[in-house]
Amino acid sequence: MDFSGLYQDCRLCPRACRVDRLAGSNGFCGESAALRLAFAGLHRGEEPPLIGKGGSGTVFVSGCNLGCVFCQNWQISGGGDTGRRRAQRCLGRAVSTDEFTAICLELQNRGAENINIVTGSHAVPAIVQGLNAAATAGLHIPVLWNSSGYESPETLELLNGHIDTYMPDLKTLDSNLAAQFFNAPDYPQAASQAILWMMRHRPPCHVIIRHLILPGYLESTRAVLRWFADNARDGALLSLMSQYTPAAESNKSKDGPQRFLNKREYETVIGWLEEFGIEDGFCQELLTGSDWLPDFNRRNSFSSDLSTTIWHFMD
Repeated sequence: MDFSGLYQDCRLCPRACRVDRLAGSNGFCGESAALRLAFAGLHRGEEPPLIGKGGSGTVFVSGCNLGCVFCQNWQISGGGDTGRRRAQRCLGRAVSTDEFTAICLELQNRGAENINIVTGSHAVPAIVQGLNAAATAGLHIPVLWNSSGYESPETLELLNGHIDTYMPDLKTLDSNLAAQFFNAPDYPQAASQAILWMMRHRPPCHVIIRHLILPGYLESTRAVLRWFADNARDGALLSLMSQYTPAAESNKSKDGPQRFLNKREYETVIGWLEEFGIEDGFCQELLTGSDWLPDFNRRNSFSSDLSTTIWHFMD
């Protein structure tokens, strides 16, 4: 089925820009109706069950419907920029349905444990079309949806039946923080509704809610953990991340925290897991460094220890 008409008067995400992306206009995400990709490879930096022996077959989509001031993928997301400026800044290349299919099949042939679509919320119609074509051509490994959580249930319905595991962020439940750091004051409501939708449509072990601890903003993390305990403990797994880094180029504005998470903050959050009775999931070790940050201007965008490149937009 052709869903391309959904790019007209676009309301695919909670921003509801209502621009005609099919005619070439750019929404907040910086993208038209063309599906643009930046990188695909075997990634070994995800949660252990997703890596297996072959690595996760990550497919990084260009553009983004958020505006995180400390985005680690700022080169392909546009950082805090919006609209036309973001479109000019984002690295990536438009791919056809056939090329998307070929990328997925090559990842599968090279031993990928899954196809991991990263930040594709603004490109759902094209991705669904590509996944349909890939399945027809022989794709049989699981498909993961790796997103910011800033999604609408109506658009998620298009993904139903195509996604095996959802991996949404729950960045914050503080609307002021969401406005300051993510350029989306309605993020808390939108993300919590999207996650509840995901939990209704997949078993608990197939919804992994990720949360990045922000240095200096532990109360935001505490609120997220409380929400998880009250709403998602029996319907999802928690993945707690400590990898915040101030080194991202997109953080030059100094709007985000300018230091790494410290040991005291990390241990405080670990104590809260016990307080809230959160036992199932993943907890990243305290990580203070920037060697893992990607550089999408290089064909080997990640370190060789972390990833093996299968496709790059400059190929």
